[in-house]
Amino acid sequence: MSDGTLPATTLLDIRQRIDFLDTEILQLLSERAKCAESVAKVKSVAGEMDVNFYRPEREAQILRRMVEMNQGPLKDQQITHIYRAIISSCLALEQCLRIAYLGPEGSYTQAAAQKHFNQGVKMLSLASISQVFREVEVGTVDYGVVPIENSTEGVVSHTLDLFVQSPLSICGEIHLPIHHSLMCHSDSLNYDNVKVIYGHQQSLAQCRAWLDSHVPNATRIAVSSNSEGARRVQSEPYSVAIAGQVAAELYKLHTLQENIEDNPNNTTRFLVIGDQKVECSGDDKTTLLVSAKNRSGALYHLLKPLKDHGLDMTRIESRPSKDTNWEYFFFMDIDGHLSDQNVQAALNELKQEAELIRVLGSYPKAIL
Repeated sequence: MSDGTLPATTLLDIRQRIDFLDTEILQLLSERAKCAESVAKVKSVAGEMDVNFYRPEREAQILRRMVEMNQGPLKDQQITHIYRAIISSCLALEQCLRIAYLGPEGSYTQAAAQKHFNQGVKMLSLASISQVFREVEVGTVDYGVVPIENSTEGVVSHTLDLFVQSPLSICGEIHLPIHHSLMCHSDSLNYDNVKVIYGHQQSLAQCRAWLDSHVPNATRIAVSSNSEGARRVQSEPYSVAIAGQVAAELYKLHTLQENIEDNPNNTTRFLVIGDQKVECSGDDKTTLLVSAKNRSGALYHLLKPLKDHGLDMTRIESRPSKDTNWEYFFFMDIDGHLSDQNVQAALNELKQEAELIRVLGSYPKAIL
């Protein structure tokens, strides 16, 4: 046909092919789900009562393999999203995980938790990072999700400080691209009428240049969370909030402008915390808590074993000790798993140089 439209018979053939494939996919999904149910039965028969059905390393291996096999046209991120949904749904047949996250509802931490665990879990919104730690520690929930650092504004120091006393381990990490939107109650509001801008202090900082350019005269008010700002503008006609699209949908707000962040690569890293030791996945990261001995060149002596054994340190942060003035804890991220020979060798040498050393967790690196 001259307009490029496919003949009706061809469209019908394609649709019939899609119906056939959908039937096959459903049958395969059912077969996969039955295998998941069998896992619980096998472990029960074997007497494994206190067992972790959620295996972060196994999930990471599946996702990486699917990405490596992907030949398009679906993008890698779409493939990981689909398979996370499949894995989550099958896991729910074995065990419904309970996940706590730093709230309120509509926060970026909730978005990170949903990205990682998908929909087959029960979510619990908590008001503070310390509450998330506490609920995981007492067993009210299975895992927690907390922010650890932003690519623009840096580390979340409160999360680091809680690891000093907490017995919990890091079981995984999540990288979430952060895209801020400017939202309001009425779709008739324009930039000239905006009087107040609500946002978390980090969000206000991440959008500073855009706000200076477009709404320079509006008063900026820092609130406890972007979701709190979104809640406030529900009843304030000349106010706007900086938040994500999840908050816009939750509070039924009009999006005035999307992607107002100054850095388009703005990303926040989140940690999954629990009491589980994670096995090697093949592409892992290990986080260490280290306290240096009080001597000249103390930091050099902490870093030398890592260099000598060829370990790449991807991050180091210092936090002051709460007990002694001018003494510090160091948090280090290194490539590799605790079970790797070079990691073990480096840690054995590091124990001789450090006042205190604790492995906070070995876990799979974040996947798309």
